[in-house]
Amino acid sequence: MSQFDRLPPDLRQWLATAILPWSVHSVLMHWNAALHCAQGNTDQARARLSQIEARCIARDAAHIWGDQHPAAAHAPTATRTAQQFRP
Repeated sequence: MSQFDRLPPDLRQWLATAILPWSVHSVLMHWNAALHCAQGNTDQARARLSQIEARCIARDAAHIWGDQHPAAAHAPTATRTAQQFRP
């Protein structure tokens, strides 16, 4: 919990509404990359995290429930290993 408490407030705010159970390490890594690409704009960085999460959900839905699942509509075609099923 202390690791979560040390996350930037804008990231904690986004994480509170996230669908997937992000690890602190993973979400911080993606946050830093998104913030860098957004040149410090936290709104754009949060939007990027939402895009990443949506892609993970689509990919996982296709793998778990098949290509016909509504959430799998935008799933990439590449196969994932069990190790890759983490946000």
